[in-house]
Amino acid sequence: MFETIAAGFLCLAMNVYHEAKNQPFEGQIAVAQVVLNRVEDKRFPNTVCEVVEQGPIYESWKTRNDASLSEKERVYWPVKNRCQFSWYCDGKSDKIREHEAWKNAMMAAAIANSSDTEDITLGATHYHATYVKPEWASTKRKTTQIGDHIFYVWE
Repeated sequence: MFETIAAGFLCLAMNVYHEAKNQPFEGQIAVAQVVLNRVEDKRFPNTVCEVVEQGPIYESWKTRNDASLSEKERVYWPVKNRCQFSWYCDGKSDKIREHEAWKNAMMAAAIANSSDTEDITLGATHYHATYVKPEWASTKRKTTQIGDHIFYVWE
């Protein structure tokens, strides 16, 4: 699927903002790198926005009940609290409220997306906060910890 550079950058920056705005700048870069690592991994979608928005969806009742609509006209919503990145489907507003944090998120996304930037996650495709223990963590290899996030490779 085609994705413009601007759309991909915006999705990447939004993910950094919502997932890591309270983390050190290095941790924000690392979160962006996980998304980019997923784009390169065949087990995940192949665009930044598709990776960020990945998760189960359901069709809106408004379009589901209209058999005359084409697929392009149908409206789909993410299943609450079931997305790969929690902020995307937590039901809360995604509005940018902290402008300094937004600037940092955009800078982290740009640095992570640069071909000159070393992958500080060591190829990680997953991460979680230190205060949670997801079931999947035991099936992945830990690569590093940056700030409040632990990073993993899916081998």
